[in-house]
Amino acid sequence: MKQFLKFTLATITGIFITSLLCILILLGILGAIASSSETKTVLKPNSIYELELEGTLVDRSEDDPFSGAIAEALGQQVEKTIGLDDVLSNIKKAKNDDNIVGIYLKGGNLMGGIASIKEIRDALLDFKKTGKFVVAYADSYTQRDYYLASVANKILVNPLGIVELKGLAAKTMFIKNTLDKLGIEMQIVKVGTFKSAVEPLIDTKMSDANKLQVTVFMNSIWGNILKDISTSRNIPVDSLNKYADEMMMFQPTEKSKQYALVDSLVYSDQIDGILKVYAKSTEKDFKPVFVSHNAMRNLEDNSKYDKNKVAIIYAVGDITDSEGDGIVAKDLVETINEVAKDSAVKSVVFRVNSGGGSAYASEQIWHALSMLKEKKPLIVSMGDYAASGGYYISCIADKIVAQPNTITGSIGIFGVIPNFKGFHEKIGVTFDGVKTNKMSDVPSLSRSFTPEERGLVQNYVSRGYELFVKRCADGRKMTPEQIKAVAEGRVWTGEDAMKIGLVDKMGDLSDAVALAVQKAKLKSYNVSEYPEKETFESKLMKSLSKDMESKFMKAQLGEQYGMFKQVQDASKLNGIQARMDYNLIIE
Repeated sequence: MKQFLKFTLATITGIFITSLLCILILLGILGAIASSSETKTVLKPNSIYELELEGTLVDRSEDDPFSGAIAEALGQQVEKTIGLDDVLSNIKKAKNDDNIVGIYLKGGNLMGGIASIKEIRDALLDFKKTGKFVVAYADSYTQRDYYLASVANKILVNPLGIVELKGLAAKTMFIKNTLDKLGIEMQIVKVGTFKSAVEPLIDTKMSDANKLQVTVFMNSIWGNILKDISTSRNIPVDSLNKYADEMMMFQPTEKSKQYALVDSLVYSDQIDGILKVYAKSTEKDFKPVFVSHNAMRNLEDNSKYDKNKVAIIYAVGDITDSEGDGIVAKDLVETINEVAKDSAVKSVVFRVNSGGGSAYASEQIWHALSMLKEKKPLIVSMGDYAASGGYYISCIADKIVAQPNTITGSIGIFGVIPNFKGFHEKIGVTFDGVKTNKMSDVPSLSRSFTPEERGLVQNYVSRGYELFVKRCADGRKMTPEQIKAVAEGRVWTGEDAMKIGLVDKMGDLSDAVALAVQKAKLKSYNVSEYPEKETFESKLMKSLSKDMESKFMKAQLGEQYGMFKQVQDASKLNGIQARMDYNLIIE
């Protein structure tokens, strides 16, 4: 017994000491992170902003304490994110600070929407107007990265590197056969010939209507990419298409220089000498002073306080009623109401990057925005997507600003009620019961619709579509007939949407802010962003709680997480949805 108590006490003591050490180490790490984040950057003369094109581009940056640690612990690659807001802010800082002489685009693999990439590209074009330089180097350029880098004064690539130029392709993952094997029937009611979001659930290939709309907007996006590259590199569009057909990534690297896609083939240790020329340095042992992206974020904010504010409200992700990682209606409505009540806010920019979601949630957000609009000018800035529910919450604005490559429109809705009868039969589950009325068990997840029930649901969805059309018609000052002529769930690029009256102006977030300032007749102002970013501490607590499961799944499944998430999301689809084909992958 004494031996047992001895070993038990030793075990408890060991666990206690280990736990205490882990806590102390964690606190040390948190302290180091916190102190480093508070360190302000002081720029030296002849500094160069080094923008590494690596990671996933998101609308707003966020501190995520544990995602990287979990991935590393499981032996997986760390998923990096980079905020578009930070990139645009840093480029503006670099433009206005005399200590910065240029920007160095360091190649990697930056994954993001074409509209967001163009927003960075346009900011770099504006930066170059000051006479400062942009130099790009990569061992290999993905097509997206090359599109961004094509704005540079000089494009450099490793002599054994790759320049990808091949055109765009779009594909959708269909899971009907998977659902069939599970015995799950997705019962769909919808309005809109082009409303394709439900196709992956009920078909194994694109419908003709969907293939038509995707072909149109893909050609529009590709045309804009070629036009921009052509202007920057002085290469005819026809020639660029010819090079793309040659599949440049499999051609000798020398061909990229021969075709003027790049300027020089160099190794990374030759970069300093090239930057010396652009920095106009006479120093014999010149070493560029690189300023990292995070260091630029920590530059002192020298903007003067102004009592007048222009609010930017971010609406990013799937639109949900009460939970999710994207746009949660109740939370966003609370933010909108807060901004509406703030007397210091004179004008509002509503930044939308969403392919839609719950129709009910979209209506709640629309209503809150309509109340705000009665008090303050409201301008919408569209990101990569503002489609279906994303357009629903945008159409109320005084003016809508979009990028040419924004995906928008998709005015249509659908309802999904899964029938698990086949699945229940496979696993031996049966149901029995009683009801007082013939519709008492509607909707049921264990049987198919009757014709009468399907008719009732179709009428419900159709009424939702008519309301969606009315919201758009009222917001755009068009007739319902004019909206229906371009609706039916059809997706448009921002460029084409402007031609049919769904968008007012081509431009980026800064253009939308300028329009908001003009509408409010402000001579001076500060920009405030909403909702406020989560603090490090709150993000930490979230990481330790509800986010942990998804982080582990992402780390374990890697690229296969998308397929897992799609099946998971399909099982949750319920009720009326205003959402575009969120499974479409553009490469």
